[in-house]
Amino acid sequence: MNLKAARTIGLFTLILMLGTSSAYAKPVQKNRQYYEERGEIVWEVPTHDKLIALTFDDGPDPVQTSQILALLKQYQAKGTFFVLGKWAEKYPELVMQEQQEGHEVANHTYAHTYAVKSTAKDKFTQDMVAAEQSITAAGVPRPLLFRPPGGFYNDMVIDVAKQKGYTIVLWSWHQDTRDWASPGVAAITNKVLKNARNGDIVLFHDKVEGRSQTVAALKVILPKLQQEGYRFVTVSELLAVKAKEAAKDGVSLK
Repeated sequence: MNLKAARTIGLFTLILMLGTSSAYAKPVQKNRQYYEERGEIVWEVPTHDKLIALTFDDGPDPVQTSQILALLKQYQAKGTFFVLGKWAEKYPELVMQEQQEGHEVANHTYAHTYAVKSTAKDKFTQDMVAAEQSITAAGVPRPLLFRPPGGFYNDMVIDVAKQKGYTIVLWSWHQDTRDWASPGVAAITNKVLKNARNGDIVLFHDKVEGRSQTVAALKVILPKLQQEGYRFVTVSELLAVKAKEAAKDGVSLK
């Protein structure tokens, strides 16, 4: 066998081996770990300090949001409100109050648009931008955080958020209170208190159809966690603390 023939056979063998290897390669699983490691979605922000971020979706509501704001003020707690543009448009004074009292105002789309397979990118982008416009029209700075309704996300949502300069924030899986379903004050309270960890992002709603149980639960949760040494901060404050801890520990955050 001459050298040329040997090279040809060797090259063919290499291509065959690579092809066989790729055929058996496992497809990339785009799960929580995948997106978390890439820094594309935040579920929670574990910290050394006893910090918790309380978040409220779907408002503002003239009754429920006002009651929650009063409670947060009573306990010197800060929260993050993922507001719907259509309600920000109707109750701009509440959005402004959230901002003025030191809370964080974030984007939750204009009309609670779910990111399902049939949702067009243009429509989702339009809804996100419309919500942003309603928030800024209320006199509040452009939001930096975005939470997709229902927690539904995919590559389209991530691409749109990146294009618009948003950080996607969901919530700690062990801190989904399901208060929207009115499970009972005790169920909401126990969910939060029994699972509290440093850096949790807790999911509440400040607009629940019918009679909300969130306010009654917060009346128990806030003083109890405060007694345990927790401080209630906004999501952005939580992220900033984590960044400082990482820098001090010599860790690079993506």
